Amino acid sequence: MTSMTIGKIARLAGVGIETIRFYERTGLIDEPPRRESGYRQYPEETVARLRFIKRAKELGFTLREIKELLELRIDPNTTCEDIRHRAEAKISDIEEKIRTLERMKEALMKFTLACNGRGPISECPILEAMEDENNDASVDADGDTNT
Repeated sequence: MTSMTIGKIARLAGVGIETIRFYERTGLIDEPPRRESGYRQYPEETVARLRFIKRAKELGFTLREIKELLELRIDPNTTCEDIRHRAEAKISDIEEKIRTLERMKEALMKFTLACNGRGPISECPILEAMEDENNDASVDADGDTNT
């Protein structure tokens, strides 16, 4: 089995050295023993594990969820259905985030429509709307804010 330095592992996996150290501290990857030279030598499998973590993050999984997936992966009682349920839950989370982002976008668009871009900053309807905790961000057809 070939072993590699942290720098080589980082390059091959496409992550930073500090990321690898963080993953070691959080238990996502094992910290290898140090050689007599003081350098840590990582087994080749670490690259595949780091790539798995990176891809799972790209798919929206949190580090806690990724740790659970990695644990399930080695559990002989885990089924494909178990993993599917996790993926379906993540899809639901993403859909909720999309809905939240759409609401945020709509509110910002209404605030922007209320602003003609002229006047002093002290009269900026965008800033006023954000300061007003009772503002529902509604704007009528003329671009006037309804408060």
